[in-house]
Amino acid sequence: MADKIIFYTDKAPTPKGPYSQAVIHNGLLYVSGQIPVDSVSGSLVRGTIEEETETVINNLKIIIEEAGAGLKDVLKVTCYLADMEDFSRFNEVYKKYFQDDPPARSTIQAGKLPLDVQIEIDAIVALPVTA
Repeated sequence: MADKIIFYTDKAPTPKGPYSQAVIHNGLLYVSGQIPVDSVSGSLVRGTIEEETETVINNLKIIIEEAGAGLKDVLKVTCYLADMEDFSRFNEVYKKYFQDDPPARSTIQAGKLPLDVQIEIDAIVALPVTA
């Protein structure tokens, strides 16, 4: 059985709890849920659902690219919205990042998200095979 590898990059927000930023196992990268935290300052981004979605997806993108993959390699995402009324506005931002062959996706309204943010997204990514 392949080993579980904890993956971390200092270019993305540091986890604030007892969890890993991401885990690699059997050629897959499992990225923990990202909330809208500015990757440079570490400050929480409070804004529109569009602004928070941009921040979250950019954080995912940083982690995925630092692990050697790209958004095109994302297999599955789970999106948690504080308010499903924001779904269409969230989708407008989301589809800019996943235009061709988008990943499988679940989107749910969460009762409450960490730090009262409007959105959280986690991802499962196929890592490119290296020789």
